[in-house]
Amino acid sequence: MPDKYTAVWVSHTSISDFLKCPRSYYLKNVYKDPKTKHKIQLMAPPLALGSAVHEVLESLSVIPTDKRFDEPLLEKFERAWKKISGKKGGFLSADVEATYKRRGEAMLRRVQENPGPLTRLAVKIKEDLPHYWLSEEDNIILCGKIDWLEYFPDSDSVHIIDFKTSKTEEDGGSLQLPIYHLLVHNCQRRKVDGASYWYLDLNDDLTPKELPDLVEAHETVLKVARDIKTARNLERYRCPHGEEGCYACRPMERILKGEGEFVGENDYRQDVYILPPASKEDEEESIIL
Repeated sequence: MPDKYTAVWVSHTSISDFLKCPRSYYLKNVYKDPKTKHKIQLMAPPLALGSAVHEVLESLSVIPTDKRFDEPLLEKFERAWKKISGKKGGFLSADVEATYKRRGEAMLRRVQENPGPLTRLAVKIKEDLPHYWLSEEDNIILCGKIDWLEYFPDSDSVHIIDFKTSKTEEDGGSLQLPIYHLLVHNCQRRKVDGASYWYLDLNDDLTPKELPDLVEAHETVLKVARDIKTARNLERYRCPHGEEGCYACRPMERILKGEGEFVGENDYRQDVYILPPASKEDEEESIIL
């Protein structure tokens, strides 16, 4: 009998961490500070920006369509930004914070002026964290949150929409869509009719994506999930670049070495840290956005 309390839980984020670097996966998803017994998170401006914008947009899905935009999005954004302002959001200077905040305001202004699918019916999965058994035999659960599910009443189907706040488009080899298709298919009863990304920093409307095949998606995701479970069982999390580490694990290693500054605890009871620039060059680059 599978037990969700002993199961290995995987998500798009944790799988991406593992594929980049098993050591990075360990430090972000397994390691706990011996003193606080909490996991650790490295906060940085792009993460803070994405968090604030997503908070505003995802809050709309539980509001009736005729009242969804009664309160201006920028007012909601102002409240969300207060939670990650200053060092809490990884901002090491007022100029950098101002630049990121302007980007967020521009994205939400774009949505306010071109709301498109956000003015139509939406489905909200009731679970706080949608999840299902990817494999009961392997004791593996797949979980994850979906940004938006547009509802088509004529066909009783849904359309997956993912909000993107980065300046670059999603890698074609990303497992995000296969994972989201699996989650939506298994966590609610309606047929999935399509999927799109909304690059909020780039476009006024959606970028349609081809829906991945469910059988192929299941096989691909399960293979990586089994590799993660094996690594956890063996407690073997090696960086492919050896002891020098890589771009994915080195920042987390710096926190373990005491180079990080603790800035608080987040809603998931993780200890949140920020890092000073590793060099003067990095400091200069952090302002060129």
